[in-house]
Amino acid sequence: MEGSLGRLQGLGIAALRWIVGLVFLVHGSQKLFVFHIAGTAGFFGKIGIPLPEVSAVVVTLVEFLGGAALILGIGTRVAAVLLAINMLGAIYFVHGRNGFMLPTGYEYALTLLVANVSLALSGAGMCALDNLISRTRHPRAASSPAVA
Repeated sequence: MEGSLGRLQGLGIAALRWIVGLVFLVHGSQKLFVFHIAGTAGFFGKIGIPLPEVSAVVVTLVEFLGGAALILGIGTRVAAVLLAINMLGAIYFVHGRNGFMLPTGYEYALTLLVANVSLALSGAGMCALDNLISRTRHPRAASSPAVA
């Protein structure tokens, strides 16, 4: 029973990682390929985000590469921490002043913040490159029942 619960938890974490990763990959792609860095920096400058040119590059890369990292399950904890910090910035600079409820409030950014904190605490779950890398570095751990 405990083994199947561990597998289900690992799969649940992986599902969270895949969807949250997809959300960030799409948002980062939009900033990178649709709005471009210059357009993103212009928007950031308009709403008062400090150092808009630098912030646009950092946010775009964190969202795009962090989203890809979550999907692949590589560097999951680091990517999740960076994405959580990104969401703190989104709440502080953009959504916080608009109240809780969507369409302009911070509820969605807060949900993504907490999802990333959960991934940072739990690790990658199942079906992650992090697990393959860990098994390659520590072959004895491959026989361990640990999931994360």
